Amino acid sequence: MKLNTNSNAYIIIYSAILVVIVAFLLAFVYQALKPMQDANVALDVKKQILYSLNIRDLDGAEAEAKYKEVVYDERDLDGQKIYFCSIDGKEIEVVSLKGMGLWGGISGYIALDNDIVYGAYFNHESETAGLGAEIKDSQVWQEKFIGKKVYGDKGKVILSVVKKVENPESQVDCVTGATLTSNGVDAMIKAGLSRILNYNICKLKSPKAAKDSTDVESKAEEE
Repeated sequence: MKLNTNSNAYIIIYSAILVVIVAFLLAFVYQALKPMQDANVALDVKKQILYSLNIRDLDGAEAEAKYKEVVYDERDLDGQKIYFCSIDGKEIEVVSLKGMGLWGGISGYIALDNDIVYGAYFNHESETAGLGAEIKDSQVWQEKFIGKKVYGDKGKVILSVVKKVENPESQVDCVTGATLTSNGVDAMIKAGLSRILNYNICKLKSPKAAKDSTDVESKAEEE
């Protein structure tokens, strides 16, 4: 019996078989590559954290080694990560941030030396190249955050991204031509850092700081 390759039934069955085969192959490739993709995503996160600590220009292996060297603990605050780091004898906390830019999600990491910015790195999903994308692409702009004061009276976040800098102690000028994206970065910083400040400091405190505090309290009680 000869198949009628021009019949509707043949075309439908043939197409369905092709779809099943292609779907199976795509699923197989996805599962085969997923461990590698997950590893690349994890490495990219580590590199971003290192960028916020002003550690750049490392390849994959160097970044992995440096991350293990400087980051000794991390905590999760309902989805917001805090990384505890030790650099040149300083205890630095890196706070993860998430927000919205002009065209999509933005994110970043702020490294804090007490209430002073040690470093910063920002990322985006779909901001305009040469404008809003400069929050990621411009290292010069990110470095403007270094040394800025984060908190003011009563724990208010005073670190800001503004169109006109009036207080250079705590303000950074926005990216030229990207006011809305810059406003998104400003809102993201205020929301993320306010949340950290309002969290129970005992739960947030790093293991090293908590141990030092406990040792001091025990010594005081003995005396």
